[in-house]
Amino acid sequence: MQWIQLIIPCSRQLSGVVESAAMDVGALSVTLQDASDQPILEPAVGETPLWDDCVMTALFSSEADTKIIDEQLAAYLPGSEKQRWEQLEDKDWSQEWKQHFQPLKCGERLWICPSWIAPPDPNGVNLSLDPGLAFGTGSHPTTHLCLRWLDQQDLSGKTVIDYGCGSGVLGIAALLLGAKQVIAVDNDPQALLASRDNTQRNNIVSDRLITYLPDDVPANLQVDVMIANILAAPLISLAPKLCDMTKPKGLLCLAGLLDNQIDAVSAPYSEQFEFFSPAIESEWAQLSAQKLGLP
Repeated sequence: MQWIQLIIPCSRQLSGVVESAAMDVGALSVTLQDASDQPILEPAVGETPLWDDCVMTALFSSEADTKIIDEQLAAYLPGSEKQRWEQLEDKDWSQEWKQHFQPLKCGERLWICPSWIAPPDPNGVNLSLDPGLAFGTGSHPTTHLCLRWLDQQDLSGKTVIDYGCGSGVLGIAALLLGAKQVIAVDNDPQALLASRDNTQRNNIVSDRLITYLPDDVPANLQVDVMIANILAAPLISLAPKLCDMTKPKGLLCLAGLLDNQIDAVSAPYSEQFEFFSPAIESEWAQLSAQKLGLP
């Protein structure tokens, strides 16, 4: 089927009006994108933020009468003369997104490979991932930093917690790198399902990755390695819990924070952990530390 799309620049304040108007005149879908490269880094709980300057793309069947649609929108929207129509190339859109995912090397040994692409290094440590499951593909700087850190560790026989596991990519990488068992924790049941699916995809015995909602994690659980790739605020609020679940001399990896948040995030851990030099990538930071005390 052929498609056309209508591109309309709009402000954040008018985005709701523009979206409603497009749907009222027959748009099949509406997408909002950033018009000026404005970052939105850490929204508050329950907040759905938008950029100050947006671009709305409305999808229509190629049979739609663009002249009538333009006339109808002119009655709704001021400044509608800035909008433009585009013909969409006929493609298999269900498969088109796959071209944006390529194998990603993380350190010396580890590769993250889309499930439909053969690993570039058959002798490497290859993690097969289906980005269609969402929840994290390894490409974001915070995940990439954690994967590179894992690649540098001796995980043989170690137990690991992947707190805020998403797709399970960090926990599965730890298992492929030699960890004995991973406890994957997330507050979204769909993330736990994705983690289990990806574990199966990588031919890992199911009982090596155990999933829990946060409130279901067994009391007094302690592990050799604690990984938490979430955001600065939850890293700070979860500090007592993450500290307690890490064994003495155990390792800590924290990510999901910006480089200007390093001091705030490390502070609640500093009495129990000795921190190493942070790793930085594109203004994102990854912290690593070792817990004090007798093993």
